Amino acid sequence: MRALQVQKLTSDLSGVILADIAEPERKPGDVLVRVHAASLNFPDLLMTRGEYQFKPEVPFTSGLELAGEVLEAEPDSGFSPGDKVIGGNKTGAFAEIASIPASKLSPLPQGFSFEQGAAMGAAYSTAYTGLIELGGLKPGQWVLVHGASGGVGLAACDLAKAMGARVIAATGVDGKRERISQLSGADEVIVAKGRFREHIAEITDDALCDIVFDPVGGNTFDESTRCVAFAGKLIVVGFTSGRIAEIATNIPLIKGFSIVGLRAGEYARRFPDRGAAITHSIARLAEEGRIRPAIDRTLPLSQWREGFEAMANRELVGKVVFLPGS
Repeated sequence: MRALQVQKLTSDLSGVILADIAEPERKPGDVLVRVHAASLNFPDLLMTRGEYQFKPEVPFTSGLELAGEVLEAEPDSGFSPGDKVIGGNKTGAFAEIASIPASKLSPLPQGFSFEQGAAMGAAYSTAYTGLIELGGLKPGQWVLVHGASGGVGLAACDLAKAMGARVIAATGVDGKRERISQLSGADEVIVAKGRFREHIAEITDDALCDIVFDPVGGNTFDESTRCVAFAGKLIVVGFTSGRIAEIATNIPLIKGFSIVGLRAGEYARRFPDRGAAITHSIARLAEEGRIRPAIDRTLPLSQWREGFEAMANRELVGKVVFLPGS
């Protein structure tokens, strides 16, 4: 079968190839899935460089999440051949067939295509865990979402609006504003460069933001500490800017806000009951039509480089979805 393999860790994708490899054998507790769609996430790019916290040994098949059809499953797994599922693992999704633990799969939401299902899981679980589970989001609160052109950022905007929040979507690229506005449903879309606190204060009538959702880090984090309301939360999601920010602890003390670290996958692993509840809540919102993942482009797996390079060059507004069977 065809699979996208990382055979060497490099900074320029030269160690990644589309290879013909043997079909995986189903491991005990796993479900064998024919992959119809698989979406690209920022950790997939980082893992090709060895820059993500999870560092699988090379060679490995890339890809965090997928949607597809069950080929084979244990009788007590909760799945049967022919079931349409979404889910994934840390690797293995960018292939025609994948072996995935049953605990990491769930039914494809009714009314969703495979492409939509593949684009939903990681982004919305990250957004839900950060905004609702850890952030305690309430209707009417102001939420500032950085990196709003990315899959996670757009999911955070979409989910926050579905929960009744007032959303400010922030991007570092002026040319993305119109597209973000169309896809995110945000109340305001801003270009967050330099000193953007005054803009946030103007939008919120000096209330500032109850939650700041930050996958960017660096200078964006620094300025965001000035945008959090008293008793608010600054959710640290990642560091796509490349710089891990530091903060003097007197700042959150004086301003009375909390800095909350977000690792959605680890949260679900440590608290499986909560993880299952989050998955169920997201599926319900999807089936009610209250959330929809944004897809920038759909590509055959043979055009994997276009998707990875578009992500690396920050060209995307939404998710890249690969079709391993085409």
